[in-house]
Amino acid sequence: MKASELREQFLRYFEGQGHTRVPSASLVPLDPTLFFTNAGMVQFKGVFVGEETRSYTRACSSQKCMRVSGKHNDLENVGRTPRHHTFFEMLGNFSFGDYFKKEAIAYAWELLTKGYGLPNDRLVVTVFRDDDDAAKLWTAHLPKDRIFRLGEEDNFWAMGETGPCGPCSEILYDWSPSKKKIATADIISDRFWEVWKPVFMQFNRDAKGKRTPLAKPSIDTGMGLERIAAIIQGKESNYDTDLFTAIIRKIEEVTGTKYGGRFNGPPHPPPHPRRTSGPLPQGGEGRSARDRRPATGGHDVSIRVIADHIRGTAMLIADGVQPSNEGRGYVLRRIMRRAIRHGKMLGMDRPFFAPLAHVVIDELGPAYPELVTHRAFIEETIRHEEERFYETLERGLGILTEAFAALPKGHAPVVPDELVFRLYDTYGFPKDLTADIAAEKGFTIDDAGFEALMDAQRQKARAAWKGTGDEGVAPTYATLHQEGVKNRFVGYTETSAAGRVAAILIKGRRMNEARAGETIELVTDVTPFYGEGGGQVGDTGSAVTDGLEIEISDTKKPYPTLFVHHARVVKGTVREGQSLTLAIDAVRRDHIRRNHTATHLLHKALREVLGEHVKQAGSLVAPERLRFDFSHHGAMTREEIAQIEEDVNRVIYGSVVRVVEVPGYSMELCGGTHVRATGDIGMCKIVSQGSVAAGVRRIEAVTGQGVERHLQQLEQERHELADTLKVGPQELVARVKKLAEQIKTLERELTQARLRGATAGGDPKAQIKEVSGIKVLATTVEISSPAELRALADQWRLKLGSGIVALGAAAEGKATVIVMVSKDLTDRFQANRLIQPLAKAVGGTGGGRPDMAQGGGPAVEALPVAMATFSEIVGR
Repeated sequence: MKASELREQFLRYFEGQGHTRVPSASLVPLDPTLFFTNAGMVQFKGVFVGEETRSYTRACSSQKCMRVSGKHNDLENVGRTPRHHTFFEMLGNFSFGDYFKKEAIAYAWELLTKGYGLPNDRLVVTVFRDDDDAAKLWTAHLPKDRIFRLGEEDNFWAMGETGPCGPCSEILYDWSPSKKKIATADIISDRFWEVWKPVFMQFNRDAKGKRTPLAKPSIDTGMGLERIAAIIQGKESNYDTDLFTAIIRKIEEVTGTKYGGRFNGPPHPPPHPRRTSGPLPQGGEGRSARDRRPATGGHDVSIRVIADHIRGTAMLIADGVQPSNEGRGYVLRRIMRRAIRHGKMLGMDRPFFAPLAHVVIDELGPAYPELVTHRAFIEETIRHEEERFYETLERGLGILTEAFAALPKGHAPVVPDELVFRLYDTYGFPKDLTADIAAEKGFTIDDAGFEALMDAQRQKARAAWKGTGDEGVAPTYATLHQEGVKNRFVGYTETSAAGRVAAILIKGRRMNEARAGETIELVTDVTPFYGEGGGQVGDTGSAVTDGLEIEISDTKKPYPTLFVHHARVVKGTVREGQSLTLAIDAVRRDHIRRNHTATHLLHKALREVLGEHVKQAGSLVAPERLRFDFSHHGAMTREEIAQIEEDVNRVIYGSVVRVVEVPGYSMELCGGTHVRATGDIGMCKIVSQGSVAAGVRRIEAVTGQGVERHLQQLEQERHELADTLKVGPQELVARVKKLAEQIKTLERELTQARLRGATAGGDPKAQIKEVSGIKVLATTVEISSPAELRALADQWRLKLGSGIVALGAAAEGKATVIVMVSKDLTDRFQANRLIQPLAKAVGGTGGGRPDMAQGGGPAVEALPVAMATFSEIVGR
């Protein structure tokens, strides 16, 4: 059976058992504490904890998962073992207070043995040591000597330190059945693979560790598709299943390298016809004793790395993640650049990664149509990132090679943290890529020092990007949530409401009261204040009662049912249990409503004008403006901006909305506050566009009165310019064009004059030296800009014919050096290598192409000596 058939059979089986088939959630979760969706239950977390409800109580899904961060990080093992992956699919069935252990066990057993045809005598199960119920239920399906009780570390699951938890079972496959009695030690050996894990959520654990039975116990199960496919197809590793074979064939074709599928390690026990080896520990669910065999054959490792990483890359881009140096984008960049570097190890000196994406899309597109929808954008994004990395890869590898040669040899030599950080910050080398390369040469990296440098950089320039996965909930809020403190939000329909004080916090500590002048965090049982979320800023306003006045400056939402007012007591004393009247700043809220609804309309218009690849990458909805980040390569043209504005404003006039439902135009789920009718927006005007990161654009726009203010400002600036240029406003464009032409002519004449001045000292041929029969011209010149230095070097290269030109100049306050090599010599001399010692001599770095490279640094005084020794560099 193909993996696609296994996936479909799983989903159809559970549909037949009354389950609703639920599409995979995005790899980018709504949960701000997670980098990526890493299990099937993530999209149902709110249902399990009672914060949301669904129209069904039974569900099944095939969930896209990534495990490349935090405790679930398999990256370093990918390619080196038969089973580790960054991206994988998790098949799961779920019960939300419906069925429990009996049905979950029966369903799993029936599908594995009757649906997939696994022999009964090849399956064993484990249960939590105290779970007598599960142990008894399993005896209806297999003998007691194939049921094993294990401890909490192996067979007890918890959502977190507190919250829903419960025992679990593991169903394992026996690859080498024997007449000997199975011992517990055998269970954790290479002989058994974990196939399926049903989790029985039956307790709620509080902060003290006490477990209380849940009123409605639930079921969460998980089975890796790659894992069951390997078992059913009888393959040595996941990479030999049909999920990977087409990708590996394409890699062989593109790289000209043959895949051998080699691993080493201890000999395996005598196999049955479908014997494989190694575990399937996706994200730590397998046991650590398994699958630690390093791979032999570097080519095979590299091919597996590339095959795995192209799947994860395509899936992440399809879900809106773009390569960057922050958050999820950095994780994507890491796996992409790791794959590209492994391509170089296979001999690839040109981009190769993007053509592999279409194989992934063809294979997985039927199950995940977003891949097909965004095919062109996925391939374009990969191609763009690959080209960028190739520009710096050689330089970075050269720096590392020099560092390895200079480092003292001895026990566990360490690459300095400053070098690891410079490779990351300047050349785009992710830390783990540098660590990989260092390990191959017998070095380690100063990991702690690198992280300290990263922290220092973040403190200097921290990007306020939400949803990076590192936004944990403050312990005080978690305690309030566990104790059942919550509020009812009435702000969709009300701007004021009566509420009772449920909690008062001062500097993170819960207090009974707060007095005038104190800054507090206030929770009431009812609130009209919207808590910051989904890009929308929190509400401001006031809370009052007799003798008491509180000024609310912001509102946060650490949990869906917990809104926290950040406030200051202006007058009186506020006490827990006290009744208050809370009122938002209604005028400010109206501005926010307009901007929020306009954000959704802009999103729809962007997709219609630019293409379906456009996905939201971030937003800010404030009273004075809106900001929207979206996936797209290249700046929008004036015509595209005009079309987007026209589409949005056409919808604004006359349409009626309910939440964010614009008939025939846009329908999106959103928890923010919106206008009652799109006509309330007034008008929408895009005021700026720019680039946030590679493949991510940002627009800012204004609505309503903001448009009026914007137009007034433009009109004022127009008249000021007209007065300055002494023309009428209607003549501004013509006058500015004429001035621009005059400036361009003068700049061109000035450049030519400077170049003539730089060569006035004599014929450059008089400064030529011959090195091993190669003409070399190296000197310093007086030039005011790097552009002029490039132009002069190009002139002298033409005069030289065949040879090498190296020029240095003090330009714009620093030393600038440039090397040019005639085309006939680039097979022997590469400018991007010759530039390195020159740039290093002036305290900087450099790079470029084999025929032209440029660099620079702060040490202007070192230029004469550097240029004087260039001939020696060529002669080495």
